[in-house]
Amino acid sequence: MVISYAGGECFKVSQGDLTLSFNPPNRDSKLASAKFGADIALVSLDHADFNGVENAAFGERQPFVIEGPGEYEVKEVAVRGFGTASEYAGKKGINTIYSVSLEGMNLCFLGALASGDLPASAKAELDDIDVLFLPVGGNGVLSHAPAYKLAVQLEPKVIIPMHYDAATLKAFLKEAGAEGTKAEEKLTIKKKDLDGKEAEVVVLSA
Repeated sequence: MVISYAGGECFKVSQGDLTLSFNPPNRDSKLASAKFGADIALVSLDHADFNGVENAAFGERQPFVIEGPGEYEVKEVAVRGFGTASEYAGKKGINTIYSVSLEGMNLCFLGALASGDLPASAKAELDDIDVLFLPVGGNGVLSHAPAYKLAVQLEPKVIIPMHYDAATLKAFLKEAGAEGTKAEEKLTIKKKDLDGKEAEVVVLSA
């Protein structure tokens, strides 16, 4: 599995010929556009910073779009979405947390999560997380301290911070005791690579 970061909350996750796009910004967003073909596009909140599914299409490759709570199975990828409260950009709405099972690994994408208090239904289902995509920058999403507190509760093997600027990333790394972490261009990982890892922070450069 190869994970790369395009800034904001946009990630490209590839496994063989299969590609997933998480929260691609649309053309009205102030975030940098990331255009690449995906088989599945996941949108956690209906906002310009996250709902640019047109940027996940490339030529004849049109993604299957998932944009809300529920259970889905697409191309042998199992996805579960859990609704949480959002206050992004000053508007109340529904943010969807996604649990994705791919190639024997469990990914948890928290999206534009505003509160570290998860619904009981989500807490009960979100276990054995291999990779956690964690917003840490505040301004409508979790800030560094409650973000790390939630990450510790969820017990992932790897934490990938997202939705930050230089200052908020620095604050999060200090909170997590990972100040020396250097940004990597991408994360290439297999299930066996996760053995023995506990909340290891991996920073990906956009």
